Amino acid sequence: MNKILIADDNIQITKILSEFAKKENYEPVIAYNGEEAVELFKQNKFAIILLDVMMPKKDGFEVCREIRRISNVPIIMITARGEDFERIMGLDIGADDYIVKPFSGSEVMARIRAVLRRIDCSDKNNEQNQIVYDNLTVCLDNAIVTVENQRIILTKKELEILWTLLDNRGKIFSRDNLLSDLWGYDYFGDNRTVDSHIKRLRAKLDKVPHPNWQIKTVWGMGYKFEGMAE
Repeated sequence: MNKILIADDNIQITKILSEFAKKENYEPVIAYNGEEAVELFKQNKFAIILLDVMMPKKDGFEVCREIRRISNVPIIMITARGEDFERIMGLDIGADDYIVKPFSGSEVMARIRAVLRRIDCSDKNNEQNQIVYDNLTVCLDNAIVTVENQRIILTKKELEILWTLLDNRGKIFSRDNLLSDLWGYDYFGDNRTVDSHIKRLRAKLDKVPHPNWQIKTVWGMGYKFEGMAE
């Protein structure tokens, strides 16, 4: 089970985040101050770190700097402040994302999934972030999609949906998963937006035959990329 370091001096917040982390199959490890966070980091291997900015002994920025000297582990900064300069500082010193209190536990988990997916894409694929599956090729960096060597022109969101489903073949994404991960947490549309984009994406892909794969609707659950070319 992957470990997640939750560093925050608010006991109630650590309890809530721990429960949500367990539901996502993480083993939570708790630090209540910055010095403890650094020591726990040195003693354990973490999949990701949730790091509060305002902590005793060492603040989150100092902890982030220390960790970044020796590791590229994903870090999400958490703070009660919303000033732009703090967000910029956190990202500049190496944080992968930034979330402002108050937040919901499900929102934090969605942020974790998004950060890990981006990093996983970079690690698994070549320098162009390219995936080849059967007669489908998706290159994320230059936004080129081909089926049977024929170019398919997609919008940015259609490309992001295809990449997300393809890179997680067999995994079912609910409409809410796709909304939060790809549209962002401040989006106030409804999940029919996802249906509309999926419909247009399928119509474009279906212009060229692809009998060994499909974007499948799993009724009552969401969508997945289903392939028979493994």
